[in-house]
Amino acid sequence: MPVGSKKGSVIFSGFRKLGLYSNHLSHVVRYHKKHREFYIVTAVGNCFHTYNVKKLGIVAVSNALPEDISCLAADRMLVYVAIGGKVSAFARNKEVVHMYTGHGADVHLLLPFGDHIISVDRDSTVIVWDVESEEEYLQITFDKVSFEVSAVMHPSTYLNKILFGSSQGGLQLWNVKSNKLLYTFTGWPSGVTVLQQTPAVDVVGVGLSSGQIIIHNIKFDESLMKFQQDWGPVTSLSFRTDGHPVMAAGSPIGHIGLWDLEEKKLVCQMRDAHNTAIAGLTFLHGEPLLITNGADNGIRVWIFDTAGGGGRLLRSRLGHSAPPTKVRHHGLNGHHILSAGQDGTLQSFSTVHERFNRSLGHGSINKKKSKKKSLRYDKLKLPAITTFASESARQSDWDSIVACHRGYLMTTTWNYQKGGMGAHKLEPKLSNEPKLFDELAVDITSCGNFVVIGLSSGHIDVYNMQSGMHRGQYGEDEAHSGAVRGVSVDGLNQLTVSAGADKLVNIWKFKSRKLVLSIDLGTSPATTHLHRDSGMFAIALDDFTLNVLDMETKRIVRKFSGHRGQVNDMAFSPDGRWLITAAMDCTIRTWDLPSGCLVDCFLVDFAAVSLTMSPTGDFLASSHVDNLGIYLWSNNTLCSMVSLRPLPADYEPTGIMLPGTCSSQDADLNTEMIEYESPEQLDEQLVTLSLLADSRWKNLLHLDIIKKRNKPMEPPKVPKAAPFFMPTIPGLIPQFAPSEGSNQGEQSKIVNFGVLAQKSHFYQQLESAMLSNKYNDPVGLLKEMGPSGIDAELRGLAPDMGGDVSVLQGFLKMVASMLDSKRDFDLAQAYLALFLKLHLRLISQEPGLMEEASKVSEKLEETWTSMQTLFNQSLCLLSYTKSALL
Repeated sequence: MPVGSKKGSVIFSGFRKLGLYSNHLSHVVRYHKKHREFYIVTAVGNCFHTYNVKKLGIVAVSNALPEDISCLAADRMLVYVAIGGKVSAFARNKEVVHMYTGHGADVHLLLPFGDHIISVDRDSTVIVWDVESEEEYLQITFDKVSFEVSAVMHPSTYLNKILFGSSQGGLQLWNVKSNKLLYTFTGWPSGVTVLQQTPAVDVVGVGLSSGQIIIHNIKFDESLMKFQQDWGPVTSLSFRTDGHPVMAAGSPIGHIGLWDLEEKKLVCQMRDAHNTAIAGLTFLHGEPLLITNGADNGIRVWIFDTAGGGGRLLRSRLGHSAPPTKVRHHGLNGHHILSAGQDGTLQSFSTVHERFNRSLGHGSINKKKSKKKSLRYDKLKLPAITTFASESARQSDWDSIVACHRGYLMTTTWNYQKGGMGAHKLEPKLSNEPKLFDELAVDITSCGNFVVIGLSSGHIDVYNMQSGMHRGQYGEDEAHSGAVRGVSVDGLNQLTVSAGADKLVNIWKFKSRKLVLSIDLGTSPATTHLHRDSGMFAIALDDFTLNVLDMETKRIVRKFSGHRGQVNDMAFSPDGRWLITAAMDCTIRTWDLPSGCLVDCFLVDFAAVSLTMSPTGDFLASSHVDNLGIYLWSNNTLCSMVSLRPLPADYEPTGIMLPGTCSSQDADLNTEMIEYESPEQLDEQLVTLSLLADSRWKNLLHLDIIKKRNKPMEPPKVPKAAPFFMPTIPGLIPQFAPSEGSNQGEQSKIVNFGVLAQKSHFYQQLESAMLSNKYNDPVGLLKEMGPSGIDAELRGLAPDMGGDVSVLQGFLKMVASMLDSKRDFDLAQAYLALFLKLHLRLISQEPGLMEEASKVSEKLEETWTSMQTLFNQSLCLLSYTKSALL
């Protein structure tokens, strides 16, 4: 089996997705009692995200489900989602803890109800589930012809009662405990789309498909007031609970109407709150905050603190409302990704945290006039951006981004620092009819001073970024006889390379704009990409092959074939070793330039339309067909050894799910980190140092000097009373002193000299170790002692201090065993140095001690020689890798 066939990709693994916040499903608001904070839950494809309302920071991302979520609900403990006919309950905003299966059709309504969850499918079958046991408590089947369930709610204070709304316009009140129909409301001619409890008991807000909003008393079955919105069906309703009798209603075109329930009139219109239908809106309980979301991939929080009754935008999380077409990293740290979408906006997404995301807005011919009217009706707005280039070198001085627009003969500049359109609009002056041409390629020099623009007419113009002035063009009239498909300037502003539909690659002098060389490709190029550091210019041709031009030698140095569809985009790794390509055959391939081989290939569900590699090499970012998000792939070679082998020509790649959309089986894996316990010694051949502090062994040789310097001026005074302190024995390891209260009076004043001659614990351990030839215990005792204790123990080994020559010999054997094991190497050196300082004269007089000392000396020399060899090898290898000849 070829390398990579099991994993799909050897180099890249899915990390996460950026820029996805909401879809067409209504959000859910939860309140956490312990945190005292509101949270928003929104569905995004086959998983859901949880945000806090305070900062709209993402709190959790759920594990992915096999299909897209079709309905979303939540109670205090669990989040319920429906996919097809199945309902899943998530705990801790992440993992599935309950599954409810039994519906024959897709579930489209969910209502948590105490210890139960109520689900409604498209066949109008209602099932009441017990949450914990996952058993079916009750099933109610409605006739779709007469009563098709379209909305469901639980009226406040109505015990065990559920109110159902129908697409025929009628309402029914059921007792789900006794399974009885309590009351049937005649209703209205239009279908019910929304049922919402008002702050008043017995009163319900009813939204109809005709745009009518009814405030209905279900206790007496009478309508209290009626409102009519002119924007189509009511998509959502919510009521303020902070003392203002205001109702908000959402519409399918993105407008929000605010109605005063006391004066029974329209207070304010929040037009274009979203670009698409209002999926859900919720007033926070007791606060003047309105949360809205829509299918335009946006979450907005509005605050009502101004006169006039309207809300102003407090905070938001916005992504592209249409798929992004081009993504590029901005800056040298790899933290920001610029993205241009089909919605006409240019946005910057942060790979670090969402609070650093920013939208640079929608392009417009006249920004001042555009602000006076809604962007939706703005005739001056520019079409979507097809390609752009950015350079961060002078972004604090002037504009740093240049963008080309679809079918438009004008290039716009954008200012990244200010977060909007820049000062200049670069429009070439052509003799031909300008409507026939548009810009196809653009590049900014690495210094940030010049921009080079290639037109579909074959012209290539140079402009100054600071002034926006035209500085010349390449060629006497046209640079290419066909459309310019790619243009790039090298890192030192020496050469400009361009590729055109006339099948030629032209290399120009940047300053004089004279043609240096023209290379015939044989096939028209589709797209190009230059890696400035290595001077490699990649060209994707219309026959799905790839050519790599070396700007230094001005020759085609590599040719790759293997894609079965149009190559959409290319990216180089930061070191210029890999060329990563994405094509319409849904593959992402990695080509190794030095070996000229394909080393990695994998399939994705949706073809990638744009690629960009981080300048630091840690992430590959991609955007895909019909996907609103930007997907990050982590580079496995940075954190583990990856064996890259050439893949065969007939290699069949395997598919990988897009990041953040992994299969549900993977979600059940145990993700707990395994705690690694380091052994005491990694390998017997290695020299291991002790973990003791330097103060425990480093000053052993200079202990007499330190004691002399630190000698107290007067004896310490004993405190009179310290009732709440237990007495301890002096030492590095705390030990409580035994109680002496009862025996104090009985102590004799006669000194027993036999007690003074007793052997210390270390002395006894060393004697027993000499018999067993295992010296771990005496070494352990020395480790626990301080410098003064070690000094006293080593002095006590001498014969004139009550010791013996054989014990001195045993100490030398202990040091030799430490050197043999290669553990505690620093302690062995310190103990031996102090031992020789104290007993050197005695060692020279005793032949047995001299013999043992010579053995220790040989072991020392052998150990230091092996260590010196290892040091020399490491230094040699380090100097070789740092050599400029490599």
